[in-house]
Amino acid sequence: MRLGVTIFATDQTMPISDLAREAEDRGFWSLYLPEHTHIPVARTTPAPLGEPLPEEYKRTLDPFVALAMAGAVTDKIHLGTGIALLAQRDPIITAKSIATLHAGTEGRFTFGVGYGWNVDEMEDHGVNYATRREIVAEKMALMRSLWRDEIAEFDGDYVSLAPSWAWPKPLDGGPRVLLGGGAGPKLFGQIASWADGWIPVGGSGLTHAVAEMRAAAERAGRDPDELDVVPFGSEPTGGKLDHFERNGVTECVFRLPSAGRDEVLAVLDSYVPFLDRYPAE
Repeated sequence: MRLGVTIFATDQTMPISDLAREAEDRGFWSLYLPEHTHIPVARTTPAPLGEPLPEEYKRTLDPFVALAMAGAVTDKIHLGTGIALLAQRDPIITAKSIATLHAGTEGRFTFGVGYGWNVDEMEDHGVNYATRREIVAEKMALMRSLWRDEIAEFDGDYVSLAPSWAWPKPLDGGPRVLLGGGAGPKLFGQIASWADGWIPVGGSGLTHAVAEMRAAAERAGRDPDELDVVPFGSEPTGGKLDHFERNGVTECVFRLPSAGRDEVLAVLDSYVPFLDRYPAE
């Protein structure tokens, strides 16, 4: 089981290039960044973890630019979005950004994708909340054609692409794609259809959920052992990590505070003892 970290990187937190170096030097396998393009002031959508909405949601850095900065100063640590809001993104531009980042970091990028929760934010991007799952699935299919095909094309209900050339191509046909969301038949059906694994927030209820995900993969004709399970934003304990490992977790991502250098490094150092049990590959 691999260990990584995530932070709500903002204009006020420890610089992400510095954090990437510090995490790599300590032996962590991965570093993930979330995404919000903006937060409408109207706030008609309740915060998913309760009110008030934390300040960092308003100040989030662009994850692809920030991860490129991190990739430029590191050699080993894997870099990912946790999660990117693909329903709100142009899939052609996003595919190009990811292909550039994945190739430029020699395959160290993971694309963590989510459907999104903020209706107000989506509406400013012209996205209908009710169809966000279908939109994400189609955009993902379009992007994979751009990554893999010499002449890419896609014709869907929500997005389309005329036969097109696009380079660079990411390594090995594209990055690992993890889908976030709450456990259930809809999510696990989507994971079985087009994702490489699940990135649940926290990781509670994994015992039954992982079994359900694996069953969905088998029904879809996929090998469930090929799917990663990556609990995200956890606060680790030895017992929790043992539980995760017993239930097929392949990577666990610990939460860092959205804060300055001293506070972030103090928490990062408190996680280091767990690396003795689960060293990076």
